[in-house]
Amino acid sequence: MVSTMLLTAAVASTAVNTGIDEEARLPYWEIVEPGVSIRLVQRLPDQTRGFFQARGFSVEDSELIAQGCVFQTVFKNSSALSEPDTIEYNLRNWVVRAGAARRGLKTREDWRKEWSARQAPQSAQLAFEWSLLPTRQTYRPGDYNWGMTLFDLKPGTEFDLDIVWHQDGRKRMVRLKGVRCAADVQLKPGDL
Repeated sequence: MVSTMLLTAAVASTAVNTGIDEEARLPYWEIVEPGVSIRLVQRLPDQTRGFFQARGFSVEDSELIAQGCVFQTVFKNSSALSEPDTIEYNLRNWVVRAGAARRGLKTREDWRKEWSARQAPQSAQLAFEWSLLPTRQTYRPGDYNWGMTLFDLKPGTEFDLDIVWHQDGRKRMVRLKGVRCAADVQLKPGDL
C-alpha cells in the first residue's frame, strides 16, 4: 500500500510505503525520497526479549526493552555519486506523537544513564549501545546504517512519527502516520 503524506514546505510530497518486510516478515513503514530512504520494521517483544537476554541482560531489564516498542530502522543515502547529497540526522529532532502526547526518542545517551543506574552488566550495556541506531549520523552517497529505535510505548500502540533530516544543507521532515508497535504475542521461531 502506498500513500502520500502532508509535509513541511521543504518537502512537497513523499511516498510512504507500507507492507510486510520480506526478511523479517513483519510490518514496515518506509519513506522514499529522492536520495534517501528510511524504513521502520516492527520487532516483536518476544524477539527483543530473547535478543537481549542472550546478551547478558536480566529478565527484568530485557522486559523493559521489550515493552518499549522496538523497530529496526534502516537509513540510506541513495543519491547518485554524480550528484552527491550529504544527509544528516539527529534522533533528538524526531518527535513521537501518541494521542495528545508529544516527545522525543530515548537515545543511546539516555539509555547509557538508565543502564548505569540499573547496574546492568557492562557487556550487556555495550551490546545494547551497538544495537541501537546512532543518535547522530552523516551519510555520503551509498552510505547506510541500521539499528534499533525504541519509542517507549506499550505493545500495540499506534503513533505518528515526525522524522527530521538535513539533505544537502536543507531541513526535511516527514510525518509517518499510523505506525503501530508490534503486539506482545508469543510465537514459535517457525511461526513467522
